[in-house]
Amino acid sequence: MSLKAFADTLPDFAKDLRLNVSSLLNDAALGDQRKYGLLLACAHGTGYKPIVEAAEAEAEGKLSPDAANAARAAAAIMAMNNVYYRFTHLASNKEYSTLPAKLRMNVIGSPGIDKADFELFSLAVSAMNGCGMCIDSHEKVLRQHGVNSEIIQTSARVASVIKAVATVHSAVA
Repeated sequence: MSLKAFADTLPDFAKDLRLNVSSLLNDAALGDQRKYGLLLACAHGTGYKPIVEAAEAEAEGKLSPDAANAARAAAAIMAMNNVYYRFTHLASNKEYSTLPAKLRMNVIGSPGIDKADFELFSLAVSAMNGCGMCIDSHEKVLRQHGVNSEIIQTSARVASVIKAVATVHSAVA
């Protein structure tokens, strides 16, 4: 089932979400790798299998295997990093932020695709997971790679729509 067909199963009270999914799918500003990579990373970032399956079907044939794996890897590594770095940021005892993380994160240094694209996927999942420290870190790298505010903002829009669709669907399915 495509992502559009999945969104079409949402109830009428979520009509805006259906419209937003259509808008995202028709948006040509990102290019296919970024658009479908963001959709896939964010779907995996929700942890909700039905939307993951829909996003996988939507991205099939539109992403290279390396880009699809990088999107999945961004969701996986941010699932870990967003918890850890949100903890170090929110803990009253700032000593934790000075200690080594001792977490493997090799994929960040070698994602197998353009670094800016991987950072964009990571930023979107970090936005979904509410890790301000990670958002700031990824946004800084994106700016260093020349990614503009509109693209960065679009990645947050993708994250917000995919998260909302997963939340509503899981409540009514």
